[in-house]
Amino acid sequence: MTARQQPKNLWLGRWGFILAATGSAVGLGNIWKFPYMTGEYGGGAFVLVYLACILAVGIPVMMIEIGLGRRGRGSPIDAIRRVARESGRGSLWSLLGWMAMLCGFMILSFYVVVAGWSFSYLWKTVTGGLVGSEVGDMAAIFAANNADPLALGGWSTLVTVITLTIVGKGVQQGIEKSVSWMMPGMVIMLAIMIGYAMFSGGFGAGMDFLFSFEIGKLTSEGLLAAMGHAFFTLSLASGAILTYGSYLPDGASIARTTFTVAIADTLVALMAGLAIFPVIFANGMDPAAGPGLLFMSLPLAFQAMPFGSVFMAIFFVMLSMAALTSAISMIEATVAWLNESKGISRTKATWGAGIVLWLLSTLAMLSFNVGSDWTIAGKHAFDWLDYLTSRFMMPLGGLGMALLAGFVLRHEIFKSELGLSNTQHALWLFMVRYVSPLGIVLVFIDSLGLMDLDMGSQWYWWLGVLVAITLTGELLSPRIKRQLAA
Repeated sequence: MTARQQPKNLWLGRWGFILAATGSAVGLGNIWKFPYMTGEYGGGAFVLVYLACILAVGIPVMMIEIGLGRRGRGSPIDAIRRVARESGRGSLWSLLGWMAMLCGFMILSFYVVVAGWSFSYLWKTVTGGLVGSEVGDMAAIFAANNADPLALGGWSTLVTVITLTIVGKGVQQGIEKSVSWMMPGMVIMLAIMIGYAMFSGGFGAGMDFLFSFEIGKLTSEGLLAAMGHAFFTLSLASGAILTYGSYLPDGASIARTTFTVAIADTLVALMAGLAIFPVIFANGMDPAAGPGLLFMSLPLAFQAMPFGSVFMAIFFVMLSMAALTSAISMIEATVAWLNESKGISRTKATWGAGIVLWLLSTLAMLSFNVGSDWTIAGKHAFDWLDYLTSRFMMPLGGLGMALLAGFVLRHEIFKSELGLSNTQHALWLFMVRYVSPLGIVLVFIDSLGLMDLDMGSQWYWWLGVLVAITLTGELLSPRIKRQLAA
């Protein structure tokens, strides 16, 4: 057993981590995707299933990452290697850390392009550049925005520079200080927009869309959507949460902190739905427009309403903040590794990683204009970055984390780090060894289209029988029985 690694950086308090982790979880996709899925798959029924999936998949894996980070006190690579050695395991497990760090960096390389849309639309709102009478006009503005490599590249570069400036200042003076006002600012702006939406004329329809309890809409597709979003929304397997966890003080409860982040992430997403969908319904628009909802339908809807330009500006300020809080978390793992493992000063590590990031993001940005013909297997650089990270690296990384914690590392490490009672630890271990991996595997199979996951297919029920037998055997094992009886 090795000596406990001493931390080089720490959050000033537990709330610093909570705000940073929630900011990492609340991104552009969460603003429109979760509220839409809620309405599409049964409203309140979907929310209940989603919360169950958060408990079964998201929270157990998040606790693993925070526990690994705090125990190993380093970047994903260093933290996993240290904890593996403490358990007498080889350094090859640090490959999980490499994949997580690379995954977060790759996500950020195309995310800054999408974040650039938010900043450019904020500028267009302030300067009167968003003028149109129908969705087609807004679609033309969006296409023109992407067709200009200098404009699109300029906005993504601005996002990159702001992100690097914040991260370069350090954990406390940079990241924690920025999220301490950006996250409360986002919530306040969402609350103001909800107040505005209440007088839009579509608030009742928006409430009905989000919260009507329609169990009939909750199909197997909805169940998988809830499970997938529960995993992806918490920024798992991208290096962000594990690195943030390495800065968590020893006295902070990982379990309470994790639950707080999960609840805050869900509440912000529901608030976004209450702010957006009443405006959409008041103008008779389609709530299923995806990203186009934010950059085409919503701007047009605001124009048709009193003081719409003011509240559209508030919305894009809020959206830009959501983009930044996610962006700073995704590069922190790389900066921490360069700083701690390679001995490079934080400033040099930040801007050195930033140059590589800028080059890769430029390639992603060119996919929308001069590089539109640069494809491999029908996909542009932007598409490949998204495809590889969301379909492969995140699910496989999350699965690896669960298997590492459940079957490889000494259980005393997590029992000590998480501060759980015998019964609580037994339940957590049960979820980590079987329930969370099963959920991740099902999402992985579904995302790749490898099998038909319809509830009526025969293989699905045979899989259920196999899982039930396995879980029953684990529950009846002497070790688990001893922990439950303690």
